[in-house]
Amino acid sequence: MPLKWLRPSQIAKDPRLFVESYSRFDIKQGELADCWLLAALANLTLHNSLFCQVVPEDQSFKKDYAGIFHFRFWQFGKWVEVVIDDRLPTFNGELVFLRSTQQNEFWSALLEKAYAKLHGSYEALKGGSTCEAMEDFTGGVTELHDLDKVDMQFFKTLKDSFERQSLMGASIEPDSPDQFECRTPDGLIMGHAYSVTKVQYVDIKTPRVSGKIPLIRLRNPWGNEVEWKGAWSDESQEWQFIPQEEKNRIGLTFDKDGEFWMSFRDFVRKFSRLEICLLGPGSWNSDNQGKKCWEASVFEGEWVRGTTAGGCRNYPKTFSYNPQYRVTLEPSFNGAADCEVIVALMQKNRRAQRKMGAQSLNIGFVLYQLNETTSKIKPLPSHFFLENVSTYRCKAFINLREVTERFRLTPGTYCVVPSTYEPQEEGEFLLRIFSETKILLEENDKKIELVHAIKKVNVSPVEAELDKRVQEFFKAVAGDDLEVDWMELKNVLDFSINKDLQRCSIGPANLIQRGGFSKEICRSMVAMMDTDRSGKLGYEEFKTLWLDVCNWRRVFKEFDKGRSGMLSDFELRDALASAGYQLNCRILNVLMHRYGTKEGQITFDDFIACAVRLKCMIDMFKERDPRSTNKAIFTFDEWMEKIIFS
Repeated sequence: MPLKWLRPSQIAKDPRLFVESYSRFDIKQGELADCWLLAALANLTLHNSLFCQVVPEDQSFKKDYAGIFHFRFWQFGKWVEVVIDDRLPTFNGELVFLRSTQQNEFWSALLEKAYAKLHGSYEALKGGSTCEAMEDFTGGVTELHDLDKVDMQFFKTLKDSFERQSLMGASIEPDSPDQFECRTPDGLIMGHAYSVTKVQYVDIKTPRVSGKIPLIRLRNPWGNEVEWKGAWSDESQEWQFIPQEEKNRIGLTFDKDGEFWMSFRDFVRKFSRLEICLLGPGSWNSDNQGKKCWEASVFEGEWVRGTTAGGCRNYPKTFSYNPQYRVTLEPSFNGAADCEVIVALMQKNRRAQRKMGAQSLNIGFVLYQLNETTSKIKPLPSHFFLENVSTYRCKAFINLREVTERFRLTPGTYCVVPSTYEPQEEGEFLLRIFSETKILLEENDKKIELVHAIKKVNVSPVEAELDKRVQEFFKAVAGDDLEVDWMELKNVLDFSINKDLQRCSIGPANLIQRGGFSKEICRSMVAMMDTDRSGKLGYEEFKTLWLDVCNWRRVFKEFDKGRSGMLSDFELRDALASAGYQLNCRILNVLMHRYGTKEGQITFDDFIACAVRLKCMIDMFKERDPRSTNKAIFTFDEWMEKIIFS
């Protein structure tokens, strides 16, 4: 249908952000299949400080109105502000998507537009999980519960979560795709998201007995007469046994507004999944003062093809290449033998990348408890994972935005390994760990350094002859001053590779096909050895450089097992380690992004560029850190000079 974008003043008289105030009844779903978002939004209205964090109060259609509004959302560890103009999509003068029950109230429609902008388009909001939106509104962490696996004691978990200001949503899984949003005989909608708006024990008095019954109030985002028709539905006969004062206390109303009550027993029987968003320390909620708060630690990381995308434990040869994180749990303050820990692994930006064909990856994680010996190993090698069974793991690798599990762990040290199910799948992630006690989360990885001089090897007569020829060629190119600039150095190095190919000692033929060493590599080599900043290398400096190049060349040959002139399938990590570079996952990822191909491969000249760049940066830093404090101080001028020249 043809849409027309109109401002609120063109849609209704006297437009307002809020009419009186905001409530869950301001949310009526439109033509967009984003019930998952609206279910979370209805929950948000129940908590004043959370709502005002997302929808700032310093804006209206009256004072300082400029046709723009701003909203805040939590995105992967930080709060971001989204600014929009107030033009909204309409058809025949009416809003097409989310709207309020009041025609001149626009906060909900504007918030939906801001959330669509956050993810790239309204189209990106089609289909999703309520937990995703609840996290974006709060910064909390979400747990999923299969209701066919819970017992009657689970109501206490529900009630405690509700009292702790947790946001909750429920849904019914359809038996087949063609049952999506089909209505059941008792008025519920399959494949549809509902808000849980109250969890309550309600006093009941019958002619025979009196007591308390566990009830749950839910809301359909459609906001109409499509409601539950069974026991405890609107005006059902069960309500005659509830005293009037109890009805007043729980705010009982019978309106065609999509909201209804159910018994907990029917809720568990009819619904299949419950999502609970726990408010962690990152959530803005002063309403939760005095309640138990979780300690939280966060790390951002990524899986990169060729370096850190090792796949799950089904791939033992590459699993150890995944990022590893060390978790240290301190003893509980109350002396308990163990403590509750929640591990949450979230993949980033997949919804926004849908328009480029990206789908959510199957992700998961495993935990290993470390002893005094294994806690000193950074990172844990392949044989550790082959010889040890994981202490805990997520229930399954799944293509949700976030995978969350709750454990009871004894104090000590653990290693968490997040991964995709298949190796060589790229993606960014956020790892969050919540605990009842103090925790320390750090990368279980190596310290960055040049750990040893590149090992010297016995030189064959053929290689000795090559070295002699190269040095003679250097003197011929350099002239009387015995100095070469980067162009002359390129001639010398290209000569060495040509002669090397003739001797068949190594085969980076693709380097010759591309015209030899690139000018950028040659410039970097000059910068690496040129201590006096003359832009040239003397003969002694060249001899030192030539020794490095020869050894880097031997390393490349050793790890280029297929003799393709390319390093692939995690060979870069081992090759650089053999060359003496001790690097962590983050640096390896950066190197692959900077020098690798999209297939996760490194050419010979790019490998040399990696080695040169690393040596330059490490030497530059150590020059300013003679006491090995892991800190160096540069003025802005010094930093610019060194970075530009290197």
